[in-house]
Amino acid sequence: MAGAVLWDMDGTLVDSEEYHWLSWRDTMAAEGVALTREQFLESFGQRNDAILARWLGRDASARIGDTKEELYRKLLREGGLAPLPGAAEWVKHLHREGWVQAIASSAPRANVAAVLEVIELGGCFQAIVSAEDVTMGKPDPQVFLTAASRLGMAPSRCIVVEDAVAGVEAARRAGMRSIGVRRSGPPLAADIAVASLADLPMNAFASLLDK
Repeated sequence: MAGAVLWDMDGTLVDSEEYHWLSWRDTMAAEGVALTREQFLESFGQRNDAILARWLGRDASARIGDTKEELYRKLLREGGLAPLPGAAEWVKHLHREGWVQAIASSAPRANVAAVLEVIELGGCFQAIVSAEDVTMGKPDPQVFLTAASRLGMAPSRCIVVEDAVAGVEAARRAGMRSIGVRRSGPPLAADIAVASLADLPMNAFASLLDK
């Protein structure tokens, strides 16, 4: 019996870092804040409310985050985006093999929809869990447990695909196996760690459910 695969989006399915950087840089510049690339990278992957609280204080307006996300989606649709190596192939293969799949991301729902639209993989996912669906960010396991619930799968039948330390830890806390993808730096402390999804052996997902 196939299980479920819960995909983080940014850094696993796609590399949208540059679009996020440009949209944050320009949005913050309009607010009179000169954002550095280093500041951006330190916050990348976190929820907008946490990011804005760090940069502007706890009373920062949610409007700023909304403006940034609108610009991000505009850049994404204008510039296009390709799935990371191996990502589309694995999503389609798992879909054909009868696995159920979900996006489990800290991104806003409109961003997830825009990415899936651009990379044309939306039909392979049975659920989406986004920033609007959770109150706690990773490493809290809420996003993965919510996705498992929506798919009707027990955590023990779920495999998380992540590119971040916090995401792998969230999978562990959720009682799920994980595949960690890190293109540079030390390998993630996941059940399977690779530099690219294209490096995964064909039995990678099935082998984790057999353990």
